[in-house]
Amino acid sequence: MATSMIEQTWQRDADCRGAQREYFFPPAAGERRDQRERREQRAKAVCAECPVRAPCLDYALARNETHGIWGGRTELERQRLAAAATR
Repeated sequence: MATSMIEQTWQRDADCRGAQREYFFPPAAGERRDQRERREQRAKAVCAECPVRAPCLDYALARNETHGIWGGRTELERQRLAAAATR
């Protein structure tokens, strides 16, 4: 129960809530590489100023999130972090 409340608190304070949500996940129809790179850069810019960036990244790593930008990191970047943590 306590974990749920903590999760809700940081999620409520996240800068990614609202209009720019589309930057954080790829569109269902797919996207070209240049479009993906621009979208990811926009998402990372939002994350750079976010007060809950660290708990967001921790959340994604703990749940092995395989999609989207979380805590300013892409899927591949999170995979690399997780792999480095197990070494």
